[in-house]
Amino acid sequence: MTSIAIVFHSGYGHTQAVAEAVAAGAAQVAGAQVHLVPADQAEAKADLLNGADAIIFGSPTYMGSASAKFKEFMEWSSKIWYGRGWQDKVAAGFTVSASQSGDKLGTLIQLSVFAAQHGMVWVGLDLLPGNNNSNGSVEDLNRLGSFLGVMAQANADQGPEGVTDADKKTAAHLGKRVAEAAARWKK
Repeated sequence: MTSIAIVFHSGYGHTQAVAEAVAAGAAQVAGAQVHLVPADQAEAKADLLNGADAIIFGSPTYMGSASAKFKEFMEWSSKIWYGRGWQDKVAAGFTVSASQSGDKLGTLIQLSVFAAQHGMVWVGLDLLPGNNNSNGSVEDLNRLGSFLGVMAQANADQGPEGVTDADKKTAAHLGKRVAEAAARWKK
């Protein structure tokens, strides 16, 4: 069995919708056990995180950065960092904001640096950008053109239903990719 933990903060439900899509993708891989862990429950689930083969990080992008609630989780992990408890685990990340750009790259960079500080092995998104030519569509996978992780967009005046199907499919693709990578890395 390969254990995949998805640690996320969701202020308005959008990031949770993306986390659930990531989980659905990871669950497609034979032998994958997938665990959704809200960031504010991470301390209570420390054993699960420490035993995971991969941890996928998800945060909304607020003001060009991970949310304060997700930062609390990051800072909580400093004792694990000091003991190198997550070293060599597979890691990946995703983020969502209301704007097309919304400075989401800043959040993905923050998440990848966080993983690097822990000595984790980052897995990016292997999809070419979608919706970037005259034959493209907002229904394309990776429609926002990210390589570091999943960027999703949801309208500010909608709840979780505002996360597009294309972004959910992109998130599922990342989840599956991470679960496959973790299974290979574990051998």
